[in-house]
Amino acid sequence: MSDLRELLGSLVSEVDAIFLFSPSASFYESFEEVDDTLVVVVAPENSVGADEYVELPLEFNDVASRVRFGVEGAMGQELVADGDEIACAVKTFDEDIDTVMRVKASNFSPSGVYGLFVNSRAEPAVIRDVLEVAVELGKKGQKGKPVGALFVVGDAGKVMNKSRPLSYNPFEKSHVHVGDPIVNVMLKEFSRLDGAFVISDSGKIVSAYRYLEPSAEGVDIPKGLGARHMAAGAITRDTNAVAIVLSESDGLVRAFKGGEIILELDPEEY
Repeated sequence: MSDLRELLGSLVSEVDAIFLFSPSASFYESFEEVDDTLVVVVAPENSVGADEYVELPLEFNDVASRVRFGVEGAMGQELVADGDEIACAVKTFDEDIDTVMRVKASNFSPSGVYGLFVNSRAEPAVIRDVLEVAVELGKKGQKGKPVGALFVVGDAGKVMNKSRPLSYNPFEKSHVHVGDPIVNVMLKEFSRLDGAFVISDSGKIVSAYRYLEPSAEGVDIPKGLGARHMAAGAITRDTNAVAIVLSESDGLVRAFKGGEIILELDPEEY
C-alpha cells in the first residue's frame, strides 16, 4: 500500500522552484535551508527578507490569477525559465498557507498582466478596478450591443493638458472614485458616448468626454485597430499614464503603456 506522504510528495518532487505566496516568517524559515531548489517569495512586501522576491501589488482574490502573476513576474526577472516545474504554496481558505499546487512555467504564456501593474504611476487597485469595468463591458455590452471605451489612468494633469472636452464633464465637481459599484455603473452608462475617461493615480474620475490630442506620429499599432487604440498609444507615449481600451469591433480589451500594447485579453476568457 502506498504511503500517503509519498503520494502527496509527488507534488513537490524534483521541482525547479518553490513559490511561497505571502508566507508568515515561521513558514518561510522552514524553507530557508531547502537544498538545490530555488525558493521565491511572492508577496506585497518582502517582510521575511527573502533573497528571491516578486512584488505582488494586489492580493488577487482568485488563486489562479495570483499564481499567474507570480510566475509571470518571476519569468520577467529571469528567476525561472519556460520549461521549469514549480510548486506553489498559497492561502486559499485559511489565514496561513494551506494549499500546494504544481504548475509548469510554460503554462503561463506572457499575458502582460505583470507589466501592467508593476512600475505604473497609478495605484494597482485602481488599474485593477478599471480593467474589471472594461472586461465587464466587453462581456455584456450596452443593452446587448457591443460597445467601445477608452480609459486613461494616471498622470491626469498631463493627460488633461493634452486633451480637450467634447461635452460637459459630469465629474467636474464630483469626488467619486472608480471601484465604487454605483460609480462603475455610471462609467458603463457614459461609455456609449464619445471621448475618453481620465482617471487619477488614486482612482478619482477627473473627466469624461475627453478628446485626446497628442500627436500619433510614430505610434505603431497593429493593422485593423482604430482611433481609440491610436489615441491610447499616443497618450501613453507622451505621459506616464496607462490606457485601457475596449474595442467595439473585435471585443478585446487592450492595455497600453509607453506607447505600446502590453496586454491583450478576451473578456469572455478572463
